[in-house]
Amino acid sequence: MSSNAKIFIDGAVGTTGLEIRERLAGRAELSLITLSEADRKNSVARKGALNDADVVILCLPDEAAKEAVTLIDNPAVRVIDASSAHRVAPGWTYGFPELEADGYDRIAQARRVSNPGCWPTGFLALLRPMVRSNLVPADFPVTVNGFSGYSGGGKSMIAEFEDKASAGYTETVSRIYGLNLSHKHLPEMQQHSGLAHPPLFEPSIGRFYRGMLVEVPLQLWALPGKPTPRDLHAALVKSYPDRPLVKVASLEDAAAATSLDAEILAGSNGVTLYVFANEKSAQARLVAAFDNLGKGASGAAVQNLNIMLGLRETTGL
Repeated sequence: MSSNAKIFIDGAVGTTGLEIRERLAGRAELSLITLSEADRKNSVARKGALNDADVVILCLPDEAAKEAVTLIDNPAVRVIDASSAHRVAPGWTYGFPELEADGYDRIAQARRVSNPGCWPTGFLALLRPMVRSNLVPADFPVTVNGFSGYSGGGKSMIAEFEDKASAGYTETVSRIYGLNLSHKHLPEMQQHSGLAHPPLFEPSIGRFYRGMLVEVPLQLWALPGKPTPRDLHAALVKSYPDRPLVKVASLEDAAAATSLDAEILAGSNGVTLYVFANEKSAQARLVAAFDNLGKGASGAAVQNLNIMLGLRETTGL
C-alpha cells in the first residue's frame, strides 16, 4: 500500500486538516483524494471518497467523526481519527507509537487509529513512564497543568484572538479554562497513563498561535519510593530509546535553564521532555515542550500514516 496510497482527508478545511494537507503536499508516494466545495457537502460524493481511499484521516468534530466511520463499508479502508471520538473506544488503536514497547507494531497493523489529543500527548509522554516504572503509583494524586497556543481551540478560538469582528473577540493575554474539572481529554489521560483516577487538569491558553508546555509537578518526598531526579530522568530515557520525534533533555541542560518558552518548538513535529528538580526540597517539575499542531495534532497524524503505510515515520516531517 505504501506506493501511490490513496489518502482522503475528511475535514481538510479545518486547522488540523489544513496542516496535515500541508505536510502531505508534494509526496509522490501518496495520492490525495480531494472534493470540491459542493462535493464536500454532497453525501454521495463524500461517501464515495471515504470508501475509495486506502487511508482516511478524519479532521472533524467528534459526532461528525463517529458518523463518518459508519459511512465506511469498504473493509479495506483504514482510518486515522484526529478527533477525540475514539481515543478510549474498544477496537481502536491509540496513535502514540512511542508510548508503549509494541506501539509501532500495533499501529502498523491497525485498521482504526485514534490520534492523541495535544494535552494528553505531553501528559502521557511524561507520566506513563513513571507509572510503568512504579515511580508514581497508579493511585497517586496527579496534577497536570500548562499553556497552549490558541490554535489548539480551532477556528472558533482563533477568531476570538484574531478577528476583531468576532462576537467573542478578546485581547486577553492568557486564561485558564476547564473549570468544571470534566475536560473531554481526561478519560484518555487516565486510561493510557494507567492511573486509577483522572489527574487534576489545569489547562491554560496564551496569546500566541502555536506551541505548548505541559507540566506534571511532583513532590518526590511524598512518593512511596522517594525517587531522585535521576530516577525520573532514567525512566524517561529508558522509555524513548532512539525515537526521532521524542527527545529527553539531559539533567545538565535542564539544570542550566532559567526559563522555558512555550513557543520553543513551534513549527516542529517533535516533543522534548525535561526534568527540572531541586534535590534539597525533593521536588520535580516534569515538562513536555512541543507544538500543539505538530506532535500534538497534525504531525502525529502524519507520523501514524507513515507507520501504517510501512514508511519511515518521519517522512514528510
